[in-house]
Amino acid sequence: MQEQRSILVVDASASFIFYTAMMLKKLQYTVQSATSAGEALSIIARSAPAVVITDSVLPGTSGLEFLKQIKNNNSINFIPVIIHSSLADAWVRDDCTQAGCDAFFCKPASPEALFGAIQAITEATPRRHIRIKTSLRARRGGDAGTPQPEGTEEVTELSEGGLYLRTTQPAPLGAVVPLTILMRNHEIHVHAKVLYGPQKTGAAPGMGMKFTDLSAGDRDHLREFIRQQVMSTIARD
Repeated sequence: MQEQRSILVVDASASFIFYTAMMLKKLQYTVQSATSAGEALSIIARSAPAVVITDSVLPGTSGLEFLKQIKNNNSINFIPVIIHSSLADAWVRDDCTQAGCDAFFCKPASPEALFGAIQAITEATPRRHIRIKTSLRARRGGDAGTPQPEGTEEVTELSEGGLYLRTTQPAPLGAVVPLTILMRNHEIHVHAKVLYGPQKTGAAPGMGMKFTDLSAGDRDHLREFIRQQVMSTIARD
């Protein structure tokens, strides 16, 4: 199974660190945190994160100066830095961009925007869509009368682009399978192509699949479901 990327979140606000950390964990990243530039640099010295996300306003050393300290240090300047700023002034964005930040957002960035930026700066082949862990019933075929394989058919990972279907009877690689995904009071009918099996990821028996057709309405419903799942943990906690 793919190792999770480590993200360092630097912010003076403990509540905002909590908010961002919960969102990132839902996006399947591990998270470290610091409330000052000095504390963050100590963490980086021990174990360099895949990405640093910092506010532009920090106690003592500002986020801009913290960014410059990273980019001017040859031993750590490879670490991408995202500025998640509490200031919306254009000059803040310009100064941070000139100092070498890899992305700039005003608070609060959406899960989609933050995920897209992290993917773009850390992955050779960035994912286009957020992928979540979930547990949804699914059946093969377009209706309830279609004969089903024996054993559990469960969607355990889901994105706008595809899913992982846990099953004891996976279809052959390359096969296009009609699926019905049961989501609360809504059913999504789609065809999906089998791209890989559990041997690629170490997951439970099943198959990774890419949607080959998805209506605009079902895509909107799927996107909203994923957003709600990402934000639900934050809202509860």
